[in-house]
Amino acid sequence: MKNSTRWLGLDVHAETIAVAVAERDGAVRSLGTIPNRFESIRKLVKKVGPPGELKACYEAGPTGYVVYWQLTQLSVACEVVAPTLVPSKPGERVKTDRLDAEKLARCYRSGDLTAVWVPDDAHEALRDLVRAREAAKKDQLRARHRLSKFLLRRGIRAPEKMRPWSERHLKWVKGLRFEQSAHEATRIDYIGEVDHALDRIVRLEKAIDEAVEKAPDKMRAVIAALQGLRGIGKMTAVTVVSELGELSRFEHPTQLMGYSGVVSREHSSGSKIQRGAITKTGNAHLRRVIVESSWAYQHRPSLYRELRRRQEGLDEEVKAIAWKAQHRLNSRYRKLVARGKSSALAVTAVARELLGFIWAIGTHVERKYRVEARKAA
Repeated sequence: MKNSTRWLGLDVHAETIAVAVAERDGAVRSLGTIPNRFESIRKLVKKVGPPGELKACYEAGPTGYVVYWQLTQLSVACEVVAPTLVPSKPGERVKTDRLDAEKLARCYRSGDLTAVWVPDDAHEALRDLVRAREAAKKDQLRARHRLSKFLLRRGIRAPEKMRPWSERHLKWVKGLRFEQSAHEATRIDYIGEVDHALDRIVRLEKAIDEAVEKAPDKMRAVIAALQGLRGIGKMTAVTVVSELGELSRFEHPTQLMGYSGVVSREHSSGSKIQRGAITKTGNAHLRRVIVESSWAYQHRPSLYRELRRRQEGLDEEVKAIAWKAQHRLNSRYRKLVARGKSSALAVTAVARELLGFIWAIGTHVERKYRVEARKAA
């Protein structure tokens, strides 16, 4: 039977979509530009051919997955591809929407593109909420810096042994007064921004708690299990799950490590092996929280009160993996530091291995739910 598949390359922007099609016989041609509206996409599908004979792709970007869901609704197979992994020639000096669409169609037909994971509604909603909290935390840090630098310019320093940004510290700042009305207005405005950022974080964290409670059972189970690891609290666990989805989609933990961008660069040829800093080509949100969590493994293994509380009710296998992680990662950190490596470099190496334990726990819980689902069926 003759293969009648046609490959569509879409260069998606906020208002327009440049379209190109790759035919089975090798021809690649542009179909022009259409508005980025569902009705225009529907007309395109009707014009190009039967939905079952079409395969479409576009690069992941700020437009999200709306076009993916629209094409799926029209029964067109669609994939969202990683823009950084689209092949490019060294001599390319001209870049237009038409050429980008043609390149996508051509590379998609030849199988040279790498698809990214498209989250379902539950994961995407939770991820947007978690990223909103992350943005609020950054705004809080900026607001605190502005206030502290303003006080520093005025030669005002907090009393000794007062923990920065504690309730006592904020009470002290709010009790300050300036003779100049302009300085006083500045202080009040900066304090207002700090309070506003804190209110945002509290409100978003409450919304995250509510979202987790309404999440599917398997997702909630993975979030709870990941908190059995040292250094991974609720917000970190929620961030990991919202950014990764199902961990079992990675066949091996090294794939997860590469996805996070914490693996070393390498340029080797023949007998020469040259490695450098980490690639940082993966998910930046995931990489940030994992590196932050890895600092906890510079301390000796222990089951402190908070960790014991988080492990209550968890599977014994999960607890065993978490305890093994403490010994393994602490030993790894100590050995690297003893060899003269900096603490930051050692923690980055620990973060890479921590992802392996996260993968082990996540796949264990997901496998358990799949077995239970088969038994129930």
